[in-house]
Amino acid sequence: MFLLSRPTNEEIATFLRGCEADSFSYSEVGASKDEPPPGYHIDHNRILLGYESDTWELAKQAIREWKMFEVDGIELCYPDTPIEVARNVAPLAKHLGFYSLNACRIVYVIDEADRFGFAYGTLTEHAEKGEERFTVDFCQKTREVWYKVVAFSRPASLLVKLGHPYSRYRQKQFSSGSKAAMLRAVGNDTC
Repeated sequence: MFLLSRPTNEEIATFLRGCEADSFSYSEVGASKDEPPPGYHIDHNRILLGYESDTWELAKQAIREWKMFEVDGIELCYPDTPIEVARNVAPLAKHLGFYSLNACRIVYVIDEADRFGFAYGTLTEHAEKGEERFTVDFCQKTREVWYKVVAFSRPASLLVKLGHPYSRYRQKQFSSGSKAAMLRAVGNDTC
């Protein structure tokens, strides 16, 4: 949904309630677990957060608290949403004089000994179609802790297709900001 001004909290809550019965806007639900499907823009981003189990625990907590969304121009509605399958959130983005509010649903959660995170997918009330996976990985051998974002997306409407170069720019901007936010979350913004 595109808006000329920032929506009120009540408008955001109404939007999210309206998306409860919404369906995913793409057919390849869950595909970010393996190889992203053809026909989409594919993004792979990662950054070394640090070493050892204390960084691992901080990184997992940062994912639980949606810290990767502490990025200029983006507000997650709402960061107190538990990381659970079928939960909906709405990233609110400020653009060039307007806002976009987009609905996403958590597709799956990963909680393994050396990987933690989740993926969410776009609902029909989203400017794009696709899925994004946010994980932290702990390598037992090297003791490294990595933050990774894997996404596949394509425009969901003609308007977004026309503005696609700007949309791709914003996606890259979010990825960079997200990596920086995770570094801050684990107390290591010098890596």
